[in-house]
This record gives sequence, C-alpha cells and structure tokens, in this order.
Amino acid sequence: MTKIAVLSMDETVRIDVQRLEQIVRELGEPAAGQIIGAALEQLALALGRTVAASRRGDRGAVVANADQLSRLAWQVGLVTLAGVAIDVGACAERQDEPALAATTCRLERIGNRSLTELWDPPETS
Repeated sequence: MTKIAVLSMDETVRIDVQRLEQIVRELGEPAAGQIIGAALEQLALALGRTVAASRRGDRGAVVANADQLSRLAWQVGLVTLAGVAIDVGACAERQDEPALAATTCRLERIGNRSLTELWDPPETS
C-alpha cells in the first residue's frame, strides 16, 4: 500500500510594520494611503509579469521583473515577497528550470497573500 503525504503550502508572510508606519509619518495618512495603494497596483502588475515571463520561459524578463518586484516590495515593507522575488531572479539567472518553476509557484502564493494582507489587514479586537 502506498502512502501519500499532503504537504501544506501555507507559510507566513512578513510585513515590516515599522516601514509602513514610517511612510505614514512622513507623508501623512491620506497621502500614504494613496502611495501605498499605487504601490500595491504596481506590485500586482510586476508579480503578474514575473509569473507570466517564467511560464513562457523568458528568463531575461523574469530577472528584470523579479528585480522590479523585489525593489517595490522592499519599499513598502513586504519582506517575504521581496526575498522570494530575489530567489526567482537568481534561479532564472542560473538557468535552473526546476528551481525556477518551484520558486515561481512560491512567488505567486506569497505575492497574492502579501498583497491581500497589506490591502485588507486582519481586524484586531
């Protein structure tokens, strides 16, 4: 009899709350909200471009888009997303196709979760 293990794909995303608070302090709440909202839109676009480039095998575009994604993520405190984007770019540069496929899937999961958590933070009681 064969045993099949189910692996959980749930991992915690790290958000640098101090970085977000710094943005709010420097710009004020209304402007910070607009800037962070615009950054989230750019992050979503860069995430989509990175994943699409990986799926079509365009390693040069993967590297460029992953670099942009990591820089944007660092700017708004999405630490885990920035790190995974760097990993994706490194896999593309090394031409390590299995690792690129795996890290791209992780990037998509972490990216979606990070954007959701920043856009709709959990309610605190």
